[in-house]
Amino acid sequence: MTTPAVLDELRLLVIIDNQSDILSSVPATIPRSSEVIHLLRHTPEEVAGGHVVFDKLCYACHGLSVLLTGRSGSCHHTVLFDTGPDGNLWLDNAAKLGVALADIELVFLSHWHFDHSGGLPAVVGAIVEARSAAGRPAPILDLHPAWPCQRGIRLSSGETMLFPPEPTIDELGQSGADLRLHADVHTPGDGMFYASGLITRATTYETGLEGHVSIDATGTVLADPVIADERFLAAHVRGRGVSVLSACSHAGIVNTCLGAMDAFPGLPVDLVLGGYHLAGAAMERRIDSTADDLFRRVNPRIVAPGHCTGWRAMAKLAGAGFAGYAPSSVGARYRLQEES
Repeated sequence: MTTPAVLDELRLLVIIDNQSDILSSVPATIPRSSEVIHLLRHTPEEVAGGHVVFDKLCYACHGLSVLLTGRSGSCHHTVLFDTGPDGNLWLDNAAKLGVALADIELVFLSHWHFDHSGGLPAVVGAIVEARSAAGRPAPILDLHPAWPCQRGIRLSSGETMLFPPEPTIDELGQSGADLRLHADVHTPGDGMFYASGLITRATTYETGLEGHVSIDATGTVLADPVIADERFLAAHVRGRGVSVLSACSHAGIVNTCLGAMDAFPGLPVDLVLGGYHLAGAAMERRIDSTADDLFRRVNPRIVAPGHCTGWRAMAKLAGAGFAGYAPSSVGARYRLQEES
């Protein structure tokens, strides 16, 4: 595997997340802006009498989707990390945020869970159509080959709460996208990004998602707390370090960051964005250990929890002494580049 390129700039746009927050401030030293900034700058048709009419705000839902654009010199590559649970909602938010579908070269699925994969058929289809109309090649669709038919959570009552069935690889392969199946480390986006393979479990307390089950093609229900198909994305920005995107952190956000640090030895961790999955009674027992280790062993420059992190963990992380705390929310933009 070649070493990922060193980027001059990395831009991230949150298209789907559990939270909408256009009002909370973050320190001026953190390169993050809310969707309101986009509306103020890019919706002149909504200006009436000198006032912007806020009628195009994005909607939040349980899920995650982040658009990444890396730049090295004059070369740009754009990757979509997950699609959230609903393709129509993704397309609506993307339109409000001014996303050019034809610019998306690759769709990367972090793991097979409906709140990340449910939107794939509609979103990939729309991107294929947009790129075809623009005379561009079909987008790459990067999936883990270990497809589960369906997943869910076995409750303490003994009942199993099933998630919607996963879109099939065959179905997605017929979308017109350039299907690529990866279980191992690789460098998508023409080498600008690092995609992990199996995330190493190094901590003692990050033991997976309690009660999680997977249903295989025969209908057999299997205990599956590890969720071994989960992958993270990372990128190295010159002068800043490594940014890590973790969709749900079923392997543990500390384990995820340690994996990124192993892949980029000697570099500091800059931004950690995504779901830390510390919500739910069973997972909340890990909050203190996670916050302590994230600070002591990783010490990222910007902590940006979202999606399934949960309010208890967010409150703990906000007061844990990190250099920067700027949580994810729908429409949030992060622009990372070397400081002059």
